[in-house]
Amino acid sequence: MTGTIAPPILTTDRLTLRPLSRLDAPIMTRLADDPGVARMTTSIPHPFSQDMAEGFIARMEEADAAREIVLAVEHYRQGFAGVIGFHPKEGISPELGYWIGRPFWGAGLMTEAVTAVLGWVAGEWRKRALSSGHFADNEASGRVLVKAGFLYTGELEYRYSVARGEEAATRMMIWLP
Repeated sequence: MTGTIAPPILTTDRLTLRPLSRLDAPIMTRLADDPGVARMTTSIPHPFSQDMAEGFIARMEEADAAREIVLAVEHYRQGFAGVIGFHPKEGISPELGYWIGRPFWGAGLMTEAVTAVLGWVAGEWRKRALSSGHFADNEASGRVLVKAGFLYTGELEYRYSVARGEEAATRMMIWLP
């Protein structure tokens, strides 16, 4: 990893957000290989193999943390639950992306994770804005972002989803600390 910023370790009542580890690859594979998870992302293919998980983790270990950070979302009792990350994007802000495994859906964990990272983003990472978006058919992801303080921009982008094999309407959002 390069840069002067280190990925954080953040804790909430139910979660630890921490840098990915190679030990996460088997459970990441099992959770991300779910077609219902993969189709709600732009970049997770289905099927998703352990080699893919290991490759992603290795790339994130080498990422410049001043530009790109990805963290494991770990439930305090049940272990690895998903991923949350910030990726470079054209424009004024990095883009927030995330996914959580099906066994963890509907429990408010991703809202908890997103809310936890926002203070770090504005404070230590010193970002003045974040962008994000959700596929129009993924209302749960939209609720996560709204609860965390993101606002709809009114823009609709069409983004390619590897698992779907086609573009999907994406409702764009922004967060300003």
